[in-house]
Amino acid sequence: MARTSSIFKANELKRALANAKLRVKEQQGKSNKKAIKRAKAAGLNLNVFTSRVHNRCRRCGRGRAYLRKFALCRICFRELALEGHIPGVTKSSW
Repeated sequence: MARTSSIFKANELKRALANAKLRVKEQQGKSNKKAIKRAKAAGLNLNVFTSRVHNRCRRCGRGRAYLRKFALCRICFRELALEGHIPGVTKSSW
């Protein structure tokens, strides 16, 4: 299981990102560079931008080998697929 602090941190970053997006949306017409400069001036941590947010498995909290379509890591995906809990996914045979 992922450390609770890392999950909390990721959720906090997502919240801050949503707030930053709202602020940027309010001031449409200005470029992204200006938004970054304003964020720096406001003391906002630049880690809130989407390129730095790391997806985590919903089942175990693993941060690597994440499958976006299923919101699971490869290990949990394989376990659930083999048990037949993911609709439409079957083990291939040839």
